[in-house]
Amino acid sequence: MFQSLSAQENFKLMFYNVLNFPLEDAVPNRLQYLELVLNDYRPDLFMVCELNNETGANTILSSLQGINSDYRSAAFELNTSDDTISNQNDLQQLLYYDSSKFSLESQNIVTTIFRDFNHYKLKLNTISQATNPIIIDVIVCHLKASSGTANQASRLEMIEDLIIYLDTFPLDSNIVLAGDFNVYTNSEPAFQRLVDTSNAITFIDPADRIGSWHNNTSYIDVMTQSTRTQTGFGGSTGGFDDRFDFIMTSTNMLSNPELSFINNSYKVYGNNANVQCYNQSINSSDCAGADYSFTIRDALHNFSDHLPVTLELQTNQSLSLKNVLIEDNIIILGTNSVDNILKLKIKASLQNSLSLSVFNNLGQVIKTIDVNNTIIHIDTSQFANGIYYITSSKFQFKPLKFVVTH
Repeated sequence: MFQSLSAQENFKLMFYNVLNFPLEDAVPNRLQYLELVLNDYRPDLFMVCELNNETGANTILSSLQGINSDYRSAAFELNTSDDTISNQNDLQQLLYYDSSKFSLESQNIVTTIFRDFNHYKLKLNTISQATNPIIIDVIVCHLKASSGTANQASRLEMIEDLIIYLDTFPLDSNIVLAGDFNVYTNSEPAFQRLVDTSNAITFIDPADRIGSWHNNTSYIDVMTQSTRTQTGFGGSTGGFDDRFDFIMTSTNMLSNPELSFINNSYKVYGNNANVQCYNQSINSSDCAGADYSFTIRDALHNFSDHLPVTLELQTNQSLSLKNVLIEDNIIILGTNSVDNILKLKIKASLQNSLSLSVFNNLGQVIKTIDVNNTIIHIDTSQFANGIYYITSSKFQFKPLKFVVTH
């Protein structure tokens, strides 16, 4: 049974270079660090590069499904592009998605001189999808690495192949391009080709931080590599001084009410925008700040030499979400007339996969709660006297009503 969720709905995106996963084993049991990151951010779309094999792809899917059973992955595909430059079949891209919010319609490969672009066509699970389907085209990539004119030329040639592919797309397409671009500055030809306004599809930087990023502390907030200064962990060292990782969107997603990115939602996950972090390891005290704790930054340091990048999207459409029988899954313990504390009991299967919202009688959200336990205590001491309702943005059910009386 399905019911609708009133608009608007937000979606969380994350792109992550997972550093030769799972073959890179310099850090023992490094999957635990990825799981910490995923459990904290919980992306609706998780895009990765540097997957070595299908075993690694399935391992990540299993970890995601331990957080939320609705996660699915696209089909894992080995790189098909010419690998005469080096053995690029060791490195693949993939998409994971929350199947309660998205359906995977198709997937395709764009071949280049070096490494594939992976194209995933998704449809939002809206109540009007049969008559007004909302499509998002997600393209995940990993451009040729290293500095120098020859490598710049290789990156440009790869992007040219993508531009040719996109020339056949409708001009109003909703396209997300996520990847490790390996560009050092916005003046590099490959990047300039992406933002060229003469393209059929022009990409924009939702962070609005276009510039000469390499070794430039003015752009510390968007730097993604390297998380490390010492050898012995695998990957690159040298500290925090480059913006290699991106999530870009087509210009249509700047203001399209059916699907657009949320202003100021682009973040480098783990980056506290601390200028003292320049050329340091991400778990250094020089990289401390209010947004990301040492625990998060240390996990990021141990898992990969890159930081993930994140972006939030929004739609004005209503989603069709799974109905939860409230009688069996979420109940109020004791009376529903409370003073300081409201107690809820949550079915164990919903733990870590549910977020609750508390509304007042005017329909305003006054509190959100992540369900990370089977017993939830909601502090109502600062609530005004009156009637309140509890609902969920993921599962639709008859709202729970309670009354605050001080």
